[in-house]
Amino acid sequence: MKNLSLREQLLNAGLTSKSKAHKVNNEQRKQTQHNRKHKTQVLDEATQLANKAKVQQLEKDKQLNATLNEEAEKKQLIGQINQLINDNKLAKNDDGVGFNFSDNNKIRTIYISSALRQSLVKGTAAIVKFIKTYEVVPAPIAGKIELRDKKRIIYWNDNNTPAADDEYAGYDVPDDLVW
Repeated sequence: MKNLSLREQLLNAGLTSKSKAHKVNNEQRKQTQHNRKHKTQVLDEATQLANKAKVQQLEKDKQLNATLNEEAEKKQLIGQINQLINDNKLAKNDDGVGFNFSDNNKIRTIYISSALRQSLVKGTAAIVKFIKTYEVVPAPIAGKIELRDKKRIIYWNDNNTPAADDEYAGYDVPDDLVW
């Protein structure tokens, strides 16, 4: 058979008559004219399912984009923190004084100069985690890092003001005690 429509195939097979085919053709034509005139849309079941699938796919795409955006923001934040640390880290001294601090319930030691140790004790410097090592950065940089990720600040004595109800506020703690 050539490319015949279903109507022509039914007529050729003798399953319908010309008058019935003509009636159906007229009804379809009138229905399309009515729909154009009144701007109505006939939604069949397949169209409804297609629209529903399209809406579901759009929602799924939105969720996927939101997840990808969150991951990109996290990577950007990590990059910003690493750049801050790398640009502003203070020089460590392997021959200097050991400064002990705790990280994840483990005691760690970093070797720094005595002046840098005093800065850490006073709170004008802080120890931060940099990729797989620890670095010392100035307090303003530590503040910027803390705004982005508090977990990266390992040691920062930023609470130098004594509490109002502190019984020992009038007594200085000697700084020669090293633990």
